[in-house]
Amino acid sequence: MATALALRSLYRARPSLRCPPVELPWAPRRGHRLSPADDELYQRTHISLLQRQAAQAMYIDSYNSRGFMINGNRVLGPCALLPHSVVQWNVGSHQDITEESFSLFWMLEPRIEIVVVGTGDRTERLQSQVLQAMRQRGIAVEVQDTPNACATFNFLCHEGRVTGAALIPPPGGTSLKPLGQAAQ
Repeated sequence: MATALALRSLYRARPSLRCPPVELPWAPRRGHRLSPADDELYQRTHISLLQRQAAQAMYIDSYNSRGFMINGNRVLGPCALLPHSVVQWNVGSHQDITEESFSLFWMLEPRIEIVVVGTGDRTERLQSQVLQAMRQRGIAVEVQDTPNACATFNFLCHEGRVTGAALIPPPGGTSLKPLGQAAQ
């Protein structure tokens, strides 16, 4: 305690040991934004869009217990989405998914990078032989519940990835509202 008092009195007695306070030409504010006067390298950026949307991009508008609305077209029941087309998928539940039911995804050219599988209202496990067969052919498989699979598929298509989807409608009253209705 005595040492602390001695150091404090020494510090007060010799003002040259202290650092002088720094005077700033402007008061720093939280949320300060750069302006051209603040930075000489600041320049405006000009962006030109060559193409606003990818041609023929697949997009899932909505879904319900009976099917899906894809690019404005109603598809009833389970479906398989390929890069430029939609086909009915002959499965009733996740238990019906076999290597044969996935064969349409590896026969396509250009090769599909990833297949997003929507298994209804819950994420279900697929048979390990099916997943292994897809992996051997160089196709990644993402298994999710159908609402999340729809969102993932839309995101991957928006990124420009070569993506496929195998979707089973969720049972019950779950649904995704189309974008126009969500704003109302």
